[in-house]
Amino acid sequence: MRDKAWIAVLTAVTLALAACSGGDDGDDRPVDDRPAPTPAVSTAPITLTYATSAEFTSYNNNTADQANPANAAVLNQVLRAFWYYGPDGQAVPDTEFGSFEQTGTDPQTVRYTFADKAVWSDGEPIDCDDAVLAWAANIGRWPTGQVDQYTKAKLTAFSSLLPGAWAEASMPKCADGDRSFTVSFEKPYADWATLFGPGTILPAHIVEKGSCVKDLISAVKSGKSATMQKIGRYYNTGWLFSPGKYDAAIAPSAGPYQVASWKAGKEVTLEPNPKWWGTVPSAQHIVLKLVFPEDQAQALIDGTVQVVTPTPTEKVLKTLTDAGAAISVTSHDASGWEHADFNFDGALKSLALRQAFAKCLPRQQIVDDLIKPVNPQAQVLQARFRLPFQDGYDAFARTGGQDYASVDVAGARKILKKEKKLGTRVEIGYLAPDLRREREVALIKKSCGKAGFTIVDAGTPTFYSRELVRRDFDVALYNFTNSATVTQSSAIYGSGRQDNMNGYSSKKVDGLYKKLTAELDPAAQQDLLRQLDTALWDDLANVPIFVFPALLATDSKVQGVQYNPSWSGVTYNANTWTQAP
Repeated sequence: MRDKAWIAVLTAVTLALAACSGGDDGDDRPVDDRPAPTPAVSTAPITLTYATSAEFTSYNNNTADQANPANAAVLNQVLRAFWYYGPDGQAVPDTEFGSFEQTGTDPQTVRYTFADKAVWSDGEPIDCDDAVLAWAANIGRWPTGQVDQYTKAKLTAFSSLLPGAWAEASMPKCADGDRSFTVSFEKPYADWATLFGPGTILPAHIVEKGSCVKDLISAVKSGKSATMQKIGRYYNTGWLFSPGKYDAAIAPSAGPYQVASWKAGKEVTLEPNPKWWGTVPSAQHIVLKLVFPEDQAQALIDGTVQVVTPTPTEKVLKTLTDAGAAISVTSHDASGWEHADFNFDGALKSLALRQAFAKCLPRQQIVDDLIKPVNPQAQVLQARFRLPFQDGYDAFARTGGQDYASVDVAGARKILKKEKKLGTRVEIGYLAPDLRREREVALIKKSCGKAGFTIVDAGTPTFYSRELVRRDFDVALYNFTNSATVTQSSAIYGSGRQDNMNGYSSKKVDGLYKKLTAELDPAAQQDLLRQLDTALWDDLANVPIFVFPALLATDSKVQGVQYNPSWSGVTYNANTWTQAP
C-alpha cells in the first residue's frame, strides 16, 4: 500500500495521552495482569517457526498506511472476527468468535452475536462498543480537511484500508455491554456478509482510555467532529509500536494466541491466550522469524524454520526439491493476477487498436516461459472475477477471453493496416526493476513488433506513485488481488472511481455494478459478474494474463499447514499446526 500522511499526527496522540493523565504521576494505561499461560491438555509442547519476509509493525492492520500481510501473519490468530479468509480466499464464518445472519429484508437487517464467553485477554468483554468502533473506523465520515498526498482524496478521522467501505451500513444498534447487535441497510447491499472481518474488531475500551473519550458509543452517536478526531487519532497511531516494543497492556488478544515476545529484526513469538474461549491451539508456540526471501529455502532445509512461502523462482524450487523427502513442496496459484491495462487516453484509445494489441499479446508464451517453470499447472487467465482454483472459473473463462487465446499476428497486422496505424508506438509501463516484467515486455515486443507495433519498455521505479496515477503510459503491467467481496472491483472499473487508473468508462458496466450492489441472491450475483466480465472483454478494458505463482514448503513432519492465496496467508490456521513425533 502507498504510505499515507498519518504518521504526522503521532505527536498529537502523545500529547492527548499525556492530557488523559490528569496530572497523575503513575502510568494511567490498563495494567496487563494476565496469568502466565499454561498449555491446555491438547496443546503440544512444541514450537513451530514460519519464515516471514517483513517486520511486524502494528496491532491495527486496518489502517491505510499499516495494512500489510506481515502484520496479518502475526495477527490472524490474535485478532479473530466474525469471518476469515478460507483456503480458496473465500469468506468463511468464524463460529468460534460468534455468529451472524440476515434477519430481515425490508430494510435488510443483519444480527451479529459475539460468543457468550468472548473476552479480550485483559478480561474485558467483547461487546457492543467494539462493534461500534469497527463501524466508525470504516464508515468514511468526519472529514479532517486534509487530503492524501498521493491520491488527493479527502481524509477522514479514521484511516482505513478501504475508506467508506461500510458506507451503506447503519450504526450498530446495541447498548453498552450487549453481546448482540444489528446492522441495517437502507438499500439492499450485496456484500453484507463481509463486514466485521479480519482486523476490523479492535478493543474499544483501550481507545476510550487512550483518546480520553469516556463513552465511545455516545460519542459516535453524537458524531461531533472534534470528538471523533480525538478517537480517530488514537485509532490511527496508538498501536504503532517501535520495533520490539509490543505493549500487551494496550494490545490484548481476541484469539487463541497472544504475542509473547517481539525481538526487533528477528522474530515474534506467539503463545496460547489463557482467556481464549474456543478450541485450544495445537502448538505451544508459533514463531514468526524474519528471514530474507532468498534465504528462506535454505533456512527450511537447515531446520531454522519449519514453514516457508518463498518467492517462487526456478532456483528456489530446485533447492527445495533437491532436499528430498525431508521437505514437502507444493506449487499454487496466488490471488494476485497480472493484466495489461490500456490507457483510454493513450495510443490505444481506439477499440480497434486494443483488439490488435490483444491479438498479438503472447499470453500463452508468457505463461510457458515465465510462470510454468515454478508452477507447472499454470494457465492463461481468461477471467477477472474468478481464478482457476475457484469454483465457477470455467463459466467465467468463456466470457470473451477465449477469442484471444491464440496469438494472431496476421489478424493484428490487418487491423493496423486498415486503421493506417502501422508503426504505432506503445509504451509499456511497470514498476522497475522487475526481471519477470522485463522478460514479459521483451516477449510482447517480439510478437507485437511483427504485427506492426513499436513497443517501448517504459518501466520506471516511480511507476506506482507517478506514471500510473498520471496515466503516463499506453499499456500498464501490474497486478490486482481478488477479494472475498462481490462489489470491490467496482472501484477499478466504475467510471471515475478511486482505483480506475486507465480512464475506462462504460454506462453498461456502471449499470451492472449498480444492480450487483443491490443483489442479495448469490446465483444472481455470479450471473451479473459474468455479464460484467463479458462487457469488459467487449470493451477490452484490460487483458488478464496470468495468476501469480506461489510456493509452500514445510518440514515433512509438520501437519495442518495449508496454502492460502488471500491477504491472510498460511498462518490463517496456525492454531491447528502440529508436528508428527
